Amino acid sequence: MGRNKQRFTLLVLLCSATGVIVGGTASWAESNQCLQEKVVTNQCLTQNPIVKTIEGMTTGLVAGAGAAVSAAWQRKQER
Repeated sequence: MGRNKQRFTLLVLLCSATGVIVGGTASWAESNQCLQEKVVTNQCLTQNPIVKTIEGMTTGLVAGAGAAVSAAWQRKQER
């Protein structure tokens, strides 16, 4: 594996991992905040916080990978 491919792979992995952490944390916090409102909505009561967190993690994974690919593409175009 060439040095550039290793860098690209590392960039994608790091950005994806960061996206998973940020997305999962944000979704978990949103679920907890929803339950602490003065008026709790029906949607808040019926949603599973774990499923909501997994959805946030998945979104973060895709966003992180997309950001890494876009950054690498832009860097390649500048050269």
